[in-house]
Amino acid sequence: MITATLEGVVGQRLVRRICPRCREEFTPTEEMLWELQLRSEDVAGRTFFRGGGCDYCRGTGYSGRTGIFEIMLLDDEIRQLINDRASTNAIREAARRRGMRTLRESGMLTIFDGLTTIEEVVSQTIYEQL
Repeated sequence: MITATLEGVVGQRLVRRICPRCREEFTPTEEMLWELQLRSEDVAGRTFFRGGGCDYCRGTGYSGRTGIFEIMLLDDEIRQLINDRASTNAIREAARRRGMRTLRESGMLTIFDGLTTIEEVVSQTIYEQL
């Protein structure tokens, strides 16, 4: 019955925003990139930021939060997978084929936009290898 009325599912995590007053550019280490399953070549030309710590953010380097989202829209194939009690991985794979962005991918976009840090995204998301 639920697949007849459900239109989509939204997953959300809140990540801390980099403090705008002490935000500074930095170059991530290979280990930091590895945690995002990236290599130096994958991020060539991109600028990364972190908070240096100031009185405004009480030395944390962060001020406020922003959301990262995973939105799965249901279509006939996904509804059928749910009705057939398919595994979570099978449903996720079908949704990704239809363009669903995972929480990790959404988080990487916020990193690339200079809103949050690699550490925040890694701590709030799980990388799922498909």
